Amino acid sequence: MNQTVIILDFGAQYAEVIARKVRECNVYCEVLSWRTPLETIIAKKPIGIILSGGPNSVYATDAPTISKQIFDLNIPVLGICYGMQLMMQLLGGKVIPAQDNLSREYGKTITNFRNQCLLFKGLPAKSVTWMSHGDVVEAIPNSFKVSAYTSRCPYAGVYDEVRHFYGMQFHPEVEHTKHGKEMIRKFLLDICHATGDWSMKDFLVTTVERLKMEIGEERVLLALSGGVDSTVAAVVLSKAIKERLICIYINHGLMRKNETEEIKERYKQLNLNVHYVDASKEFLKALAGVEEPEQKRRIIGNMFIESFVGKAKEFGGVSYLAQGTIYPDVIESGSINGNLIKSHHNVGGLPSKMPFKRIIEPLAILFKDEVRKLGLELGLHEDFVYRQPFPGPGLAVRIIGAITEEKIAIVQEADAILREVIKKRHWNMKISQHFAVLSNMKSVGVMGDSRSYHYTIAIRAVSTSDFMTANYVKLPYSILDEISRRIVNEVRNVNRVVYDITSKPPATIEYE
Repeated sequence: MNQTVIILDFGAQYAEVIARKVRECNVYCEVLSWRTPLETIIAKKPIGIILSGGPNSVYATDAPTISKQIFDLNIPVLGICYGMQLMMQLLGGKVIPAQDNLSREYGKTITNFRNQCLLFKGLPAKSVTWMSHGDVVEAIPNSFKVSAYTSRCPYAGVYDEVRHFYGMQFHPEVEHTKHGKEMIRKFLLDICHATGDWSMKDFLVTTVERLKMEIGEERVLLALSGGVDSTVAAVVLSKAIKERLICIYINHGLMRKNETEEIKERYKQLNLNVHYVDASKEFLKALAGVEEPEQKRRIIGNMFIESFVGKAKEFGGVSYLAQGTIYPDVIESGSINGNLIKSHHNVGGLPSKMPFKRIIEPLAILFKDEVRKLGLELGLHEDFVYRQPFPGPGLAVRIIGAITEEKIAIVQEADAILREVIKKRHWNMKISQHFAVLSNMKSVGVMGDSRSYHYTIAIRAVSTSDFMTANYVKLPYSILDEISRRIVNEVRNVNRVVYDITSKPPATIEYE
């Protein structure tokens, strides 16, 4: 990967969406915190830098900022929303709070473009953009020109064509901005001169070679969950170190119905060196009475670590622990910008008590859809590659409140019915993720002419390309009706089914 674009994140809601758009243009990029030292950025030899949006005001005393020297590197820079305002302020312009409602803009906005700017060349002179700003640029640096404007914002776009600095007050990365992806593509290909040929095949070749160099003749212990991420990581590692990869599958008793048996059979077919550990009783005992989601995740993470430490000691001489960590795990755990959404048991560094030199994470720079592309590149069956995602903590985060064997059985049966109906109705490939959640709510119902007081099952189905943002799926009423009737009739202690119609954000995809 000799061409890299750096995205500096200022706490933006859409920083990861920017990264997805860049990757979709077949250009490799990384999201880094605005706190990243300039020397680190320079060491990555970026061909372009993108400054993300953010919730702060650039004129505030504690506002996130960067070294002004970043504009002396002779590298193209694109500032988006807060990123544009910061660029203006650092280079001699002026940003002020909006004086009245006429200066603020939120949502879809008719925007005029001056097509002599390379970002907008060949695009319509007027179209819709997505605005979200309460501050405005009052004055731009002398070297800049106006490239876009609206009825309320005279500086909706600015540029310095000599130094290759560009600013957009709107968000080109979101779907609401028409031609937004083309604007990003023009910045990457026409201004940064990216070749736009980064692919999963390239990633596979370079990653296998890198792993060979890093690992040498050492042995690696890999945590297999049965999911796409850890399995793809295992196959990539097996290409690099072959029989020196030892895979461990730990059954924590929180898998979907019949899933453990299916997983064991799948790994036989892949010819991976897999060792099975049934630790379900130990996990359930440790989780007894625990209701708080983060505590559940920490307990499960610690239990996994303890299990792996024990197995590592059995094998002896294992230098590295490998995991199927992917980019959204890293981002949501706050590892980039310190903004924790939820902890992931496979993110957070190497505990001191573990007898490993370090963690190997072959997929840590990939989004979910990229992992799937890599799986196909590796020759994995399409049915497995597009298998429903499943969180590491398993059903523990799909049971609201304390976990019991009875609750596990309830959500297993409800989820199995949901997946069966979705597949039978040929909707499984139209939905990115669907699952059942056992709420902690009981309500009154009527079953068999008698009063019942049972649990409510929530159904979740979302569509997404990167799992950083997601829309709920508008399932046909006939499908929802069949799912609801079957769950209430076939699953004990459930008398109500609800459908979740919340997107991400503001919700996350999983409930906990």
